[in-house]
Amino acid sequence: MRRIIAVLAEEAEQLIRDQVWKLTPKDHALARKTATGLREAVGPPDIQEALPPIDRLEHLRETLAVLAISLARTHGRLAWFLSGALNALEPVLRWRALPSDLGGTFGTVLPSPEEYTEAEDAIRRLHDALADITTTLVDGAIHPSQQADEA
Repeated sequence: MRRIIAVLAEEAEQLIRDQVWKLTPKDHALARKTATGLREAVGPPDIQEALPPIDRLEHLRETLAVLAISLARTHGRLAWFLSGALNALEPVLRWRALPSDLGGTFGTVLPSPEEYTEAEDAIRRLHDALADITTTLVDGAIHPSQQADEA
């Protein structure tokens, strides 16, 4: 997951740098909102790792919801980027935090602590990529979020 998200982020950064992906104000706003949602769902490593597995899984599923809602609200390269991120995080959909207690599990598995950490790190990298998108120039002008930061 970490590697796939890193590759997606690098591709997005390159497309933006090469001006192949020309970000619109709507792209910026949605990327900012998505980054905020990801940050709210998955916190710093020390906080996440102290949580019980069921809470960690809940937070990861919240990130999937944030990405899915954002994907539904856009098209073009931002949609492609978000769908790639959702695809990379697909293993989270098969995870469960509770034992099966002799019942069927619908194909779900118990992830290891390392898998939780990998998914959370991937979300943080995705957040950083989306945050970078929000600080990219729009039509040669500084984006409003940058102006507020510089004041």
